[in-house]
Amino acid sequence: MTVIRQDQTRRFETPAGVMTTLGSPTLGGATRPIWRVEMLAGSAGPVHTIDAEQIWTVLSGGAEVRVDGAEVRIGTGDTLVLAPDVERQLTADAETGLTAIVTSPAGSTATAAGNRVQPPWAA
Repeated sequence: MTVIRQDQTRRFETPAGVMTTLGSPTLGGATRPIWRVEMLAGSAGPVHTIDAEQIWTVLSGGAEVRVDGAEVRIGTGDTLVLAPDVERQLTADAETGLTAIVTSPAGSTATAAGNRVQPPWAA
């Protein structure tokens, strides 16, 4: 059993929000990374793809999600399952922002504007 204390979590700030690693292969030896996403009201993530399935559960607030040209609104308590390799963009609710828990397989990579990276919060 591994316990990861709050002061051991890793925090990453991006233009779109704050990602906090709660557990991952390099934080607690978890086989599947899990992180919290906090986006300020009205902020938008980049248009990007992920090469693996992602699961988002909204803890508070909401977002408009554009996936392969279709749009869906998610709110508190909703869970969004995103298939791999689909273009997506999340925009936090203009009034409430967004706080969510996200997971995807270890080693998954993101591609935005032609650049492929492994997000550090999932490592």
